Order: sequence, then structure tokens, then C-alpha cells
Amino acid sequence: MKLKLFSLVMGLLLGVPALQAKVELPSVLASNMVLQQKTSVKLWGKAKPSAQLTIKTSWNNRTVKTKVGADGKWEVEIYTSKAGGPYEITFNDGEKLTLENILLGEVWLCMGQSNMEMPIRGFDRQPHRGGNDIIARSKASTPIRIFNTDRKDGTWFRQSAKTPQEDMHGEWQVNSPENVAIASAAAYHFARYIQEVLEVPVGIMVSTLGGSMIEPWMSREALKAFPSVNLSMLDNGQPVKSLHTEPTVLFNAKVAPLTKFAIKGFLWYQGESNRSNYKLYKDLVPAFVKDLRNRWGRGDLPFYYVEIAPFDYEGANDISAARLREVQATHMKSIPNSGMVTTLDIGNHVFIHPMDKATVGQRLAWWALGKTYGLKGFGYAPPIYKSMEIKEHKVYINVENAGNGLCPMWTPLKGFEIAGEDRVFHPASAEIETKTCRLAVSSPEVPNPVAVRYGYHNYAEAYVFNIEGLPLVPFRTDNWDK
Repeated sequence: MKLKLFSLVMGLLLGVPALQAKVELPSVLASNMVLQQKTSVKLWGKAKPSAQLTIKTSWNNRTVKTKVGADGKWEVEIYTSKAGGPYEITFNDGEKLTLENILLGEVWLCMGQSNMEMPIRGFDRQPHRGGNDIIARSKASTPIRIFNTDRKDGTWFRQSAKTPQEDMHGEWQVNSPENVAIASAAAYHFARYIQEVLEVPVGIMVSTLGGSMIEPWMSREALKAFPSVNLSMLDNGQPVKSLHTEPTVLFNAKVAPLTKFAIKGFLWYQGESNRSNYKLYKDLVPAFVKDLRNRWGRGDLPFYYVEIAPFDYEGANDISAARLREVQATHMKSIPNSGMVTTLDIGNHVFIHPMDKATVGQRLAWWALGKTYGLKGFGYAPPIYKSMEIKEHKVYINVENAGNGLCPMWTPLKGFEIAGEDRVFHPASAEIETKTCRLAVSSPEVPNPVAVRYGYHNYAEAYVFNIEGLPLVPFRTDNWDK
């Protein structure tokens, strides 16, 4: 008795709790979070070694018990009910810890470079159209929550690591003006759209870094299949030199700590920084997605991604961005349960970050609502090149995802080029056939055409749409190097 009293007094004098500390949780498990509804979710953390830990969830008033390991670690699996809230989760290993204001709903992980990072308030000197209005009308009562992997207690962090981490800086934020202002615009527009349609809480987890290539976002295991990617710097004992280019360093710091957290799917907006190795990018993205799905262990989670928008880059008429877009289009077939958002109609000559992020978020939401949530009656897949026919000095282009036809009808269309055997492209005239809705492309300068291109430049504009208003994906019918 005297020994216990002495320990208590000394603990109070030294400012150290004499009793066991509260349960420790990773940053992603916190008050204000959204948990994926109607599924099994994991909870994990640290507590007093070998203690009996009880966990009570208020949505079903159930209690789960588990024994903490000798190393102080624990992990349990619980089940969530249908969307709703707010709820609480109480942890008790001898001292209680309660998480409050928890919602059950739909959770999406949103990743990429600066176009996914661009906040609702915009970047300096690069505005986001309509952002100020959205910020001003944001209310904490709207059941949208944002987990920002780069922000904690009002401080910004840039995180990287050469080995997979168990935790990160990051925090869940409610839908208030100050929080919405710094939220990813593309992700937030997506969240707001599906929240309104589904009428359930939505959580977006945002993990981004402007200017980053895909290689830093991939795990070491996924990259081992690509000998051209140098992984030696991971073992050289030196600090990370470049967050933007060094393989795995963003995965380790900003993805690995989230892999236990149940999600509905992935949103991806990246590619600008991989224009120089577009051929490798074609294989990297499917490997990236496969690895993510394996780590989450929830089957073929949906993967919806955004085509890079038109921009001058090294010159408006060059084709490095066109080649990357071409690769991105192939991923709709090489990656199961995926979908691409087209952006040919929202690019800008001088802004690499399109101001119209509402369209991006809306089109991502259409993919999710149509393909993942099974809603019908609207379009979400963009029209895309299918095949070509050559007849009487014209090239006829057939497209997919245009069951109700293309538009505008009875109008000369721009943006097309045509070439003969000499492989020299000339501006072409094009129109949509009334009966077939095929595209008929021709030029008096090319009497014997063999190839057509549409929107195949760094900067291009959209001239052809399906009836649902989705722009035709840029394409070429040739496979020439230039």
C-alpha cells in the first residue's frame, strides 16, 4: 500500500501518470472520422502491454475484447452498420479513451500530384473557379469529412520515408470554411456530389504531392518487377533527397499507414511528371493498382483516374502530353474496374492546373455513381476511339460509349489531322454522319489517307462530345514514333 501511494505521489510530482497511459491510436483513427458503412473495419494501435482492452461502438452498443500483445500492439475487426451518425467508440485498457463525432458512410482515398492537391481556395496566382463561394457556404453540419495527410494541429508537413511507416502526420477535419478552403478541390467536388446524391456521409482521405512521379507512390515490392527503376537509394543509408522522384518514399510515408483503413475505392490524378517515361508508365499504373488492391485486401476496389489536361508544356504543338494521355486511355482496358475522366475541354494554355475542378469532381462522381453504386439513366464513360475504315478518300472513325450518337451534328469539326503514306499530317475537315454517327475525316491535300489524329498535341481543344456532354478522348490511328 505504501509503495503504491509512493508511486502515485511521485508520478504526480514528476508530471508522469502513475496509471497506465490511454490507448494510443494512429492519426487516421480519430474523432470526426468516417468509417466505411456496412462492412468489417479494422481498429488498431498501442496500449498497456498484455492488458485486456475493451472496445465499445455506439452504433450497435456492442463490446469487443482483445488482449494487448507483449509489445503493446493490438488489432481488432469490428462491423459497421448502415450510414449514419454521429457515433462514439470507447477504448478501455484501464483508462478510457473516447472518439467522438464519428460517421458511417462512404470513404475514398484520393491520391496524386498537384492537380489533386490543388485546394478549393486555389494556388497562389492560380485560381479555382467558384472556390470562394464553396468555402463561404461550407457548414460543419454537412456530413463530409476530410483526412489530410499533410496537416496536423494547424501545421503543414511534407513526409517521406525509405521504409514503410505505421503512422503519419494527418488529421480528420469537419466541413467548416477554414477546412474546406485547404481541401483538395477535385476530391471535395467528388465528395460533395456523391454525398448529395447518395444522402450518406462521405469521407475523403487526401494524400498528394505536387510534381511527384508515380514511382514514389509505389511500394518496393511492386517496383521490383521493373529493372529500369533504380531502388539502390533505399539502402544507401542517406536521407531522402527528392520526395518527387525517389521510388517508394511517398508510398512508405503517405500510403502504407492507411492500408488497414477500410475504403470504398481510389481516385487518382497524376501523370504530368511521367511524360518523359510514358512507355514505362503504361505498365507502372496497372502494377500500382494491383499492389494497392492486394494491400487493402478488399477485392478489385474501383480505381477512377483523371486524364492530364491540355497545357503548353514544352510547346503547344508538341506531343509529350498526348502520348501520356494515349497511355492513360489504355488503362481503362488494362485495369479491371477502372474508369477515366476526360479533361480535353477544360485545359488552359498557361495554367497547368485547370481552374475548373468542379467538372473533374463531377465526372469522377459519375463513374462512382454509375459503375460502383449502380445508379442508371446517365452517362459516365467517355466516347473513345474504336476502329477506322478507309473509303473514297475519307477515313471513317467509329467510337465506343456513344450509343445515342455524337455531337454537334451538321457542323464542321476542328481538331482533326490526316496523313497519307508519307506520314505528314495535314489539318482535316470532319463531320458526323447523320445516319451512322461515324466521324468522316478528309482533306484535299491527302487523297489517299492512311491515318487520323484528333487532339493529339500537348495543348488541344475539345470539338466532339457524346450526347451526355463527355468529350471524345484524344486518339490516333497510327503507331508512328513521331
